[in-house]
Amino acid sequence: MRNPLKLKKNKKFNYSPRYYKGEGNPYKIEHKLDKFRSTANTKRGLKNKFSSAVNDLQVEGDKNLKLRFLIIVAILILLFLFVIDFDLSIFLNS
Repeated sequence: MRNPLKLKKNKKFNYSPRYYKGEGNPYKIEHKLDKFRSTANTKRGLKNKFSSAVNDLQVEGDKNLKLRFLIIVAILILLFLFVIDFDLSIFLNS
């Protein structure tokens, strides 16, 4: 009689593809740009997330990123003010 508290073990198969001549596991699903991402395969936990965020802040990226971001935000704000029909003449001296 089997022990009702013990679960049945899964079978393990050692299958290797016949025509695969590459390196590593051919069944591992990985994006080709994962090695360049800082957020891929990160460890979980609050401390690890905070330390990775600090490391991302220290790494300097594109030089024009801040300028491009500010231009896009300014355009979006002006479009929003135009849509809600905001009067910009209150900021000008008449």
